[in-house]
Amino acid sequence: MIKELVKDEAILSQVCEKATPADADIAQDLIDTASSLEDCSCLAANQIGVTKAVVVYFDDDEEAHVLYNPKVLMGIRPSRTVEGCMTRDEYSKVTRYAKIKVSYDELVDGEFVARRRDYTGWIAQMIQHMCDHCKGKLV
Repeated sequence: MIKELVKDEAILSQVCEKATPADADIAQDLIDTASSLEDCSCLAANQIGVTKAVVVYFDDDEEAHVLYNPKVLMGIRPSRTVEGCMTRDEYSKVTRYAKIKVSYDELVDGEFVARRRDYTGWIAQMIQHMCDHCKGKLV
């Protein structure tokens, strides 16, 4: 279901609770909402008013990927950049890593499977941005 974006800093600054397999409907809401927005490449659940650690990003082929409970374990080659956000009006200067290692849960047959994966480039930047959202960090 398409949800309205939340710009309330009181919600966006809350640390998200750990997601469970019962939160699969949040993932679908994120996909539906992000797909309905122009120039939206990723969303975190708190951006639609749900303080759970669920995020979605779209790859270069516009395929949606859902990460539950994502955590950046390490990053290499930091650099400063300027980012925009769907739920913030101003741009922010941030430090992002060119390559990151991420742990997350993937929903497989109704159960979580723990995963670890390396990401680079634009996808790494999006994941870092969404992990900040899950930590309640306003970019």
